[in-house]
Amino acid sequence: MADREEFEKVAEPLRRELLAHCYRMLGSVDDAEDLVQETYLRAWRAYDGFEGRASVRTWLYRIATRTCLTAIETRGRRPLPSGIGAPSDVPEEPLGRASDDVPWLQPLPDALVDPASLVVARGSLRLALVAALQELPARQRAVLILREVLAWRASEVAAALGTSTAAVKSTLQRARARLDEVAPAEELLSEPAAVDERALLDRYMAAFERGDADGLAQLLYDGIELEMPPYAAWFSGKKDVLAFLGARVLDPFGDARIRMLATRANGQPAVGAYERGADGICRPHSVQVLTPGPDGTRLTRITAFLGEGLVERCGLPPVLP
Repeated sequence: MADREEFEKVAEPLRRELLAHCYRMLGSVDDAEDLVQETYLRAWRAYDGFEGRASVRTWLYRIATRTCLTAIETRGRRPLPSGIGAPSDVPEEPLGRASDDVPWLQPLPDALVDPASLVVARGSLRLALVAALQELPARQRAVLILREVLAWRASEVAAALGTSTAAVKSTLQRARARLDEVAPAEELLSEPAAVDERALLDRYMAAFERGDADGLAQLLYDGIELEMPPYAAWFSGKKDVLAFLGARVLDPFGDARIRMLATRANGQPAVGAYERGADGICRPHSVQVLTPGPDGTRLTRITAFLGEGLVERCGLPPVLP
């Protein structure tokens, strides 16, 4: 039996980049963490037979990819609300009951990802692109990620998936064509300068906490989109987005009903939002992943993931006084 200490020494440094890989495949941090653990269990059991014909990194990615493909067979795709229906045009009406039957896409806190992965392949973790990847059949998804995110040769992908190089090339062509149909516009994936991004984030948090609808309006593109999984309803256009926020979230009296802390998820600026209760304690409300436009001064999308455990995963405190 291989020495556990030796295995952990070579394998553990790769855990966080494998988490990012499994997340791209599955669109779920929960599932990705489970499958990374399964990958390491399978790799440990097979380590005696590992003869160094490939690097440990390549070998682990092969196991992780195959593990993800098996898992996808029993899981549906993970969409965002904008991926399953038209926007709502009644922002003042109460939201319907949260949808419990849809396995929604989840955000990936930057705190969980290998910093080098974020620098090299940040665009491949952006929320809109991960959502688009979920539209691809599983093997197309795997081929596209291995070829274009990890920059593997077609022959390496073929060996990992047990197929031919010709099949990999054909699958990649189909994946690219499908992604062109569903992926966000390239200009909306451009990276604003860090200083612009931080200034935008600070202004956004300040407007929210003051209940300043006019100030918030200045930070939104006319075509801004707002979605809030696990609710299926979503809104498109500045008028409807502001109407929804004004009716349910913004406090025009500036009583700090909402407090926010800056964080990052999916390589994008994000905030942990807390709602003040009757006892004065601010408890987690959501993690909002923000998509700045190309000029870095306004937002094109706000995706608010509701749930208590998300802020802690982002490294934020569980409550605020």
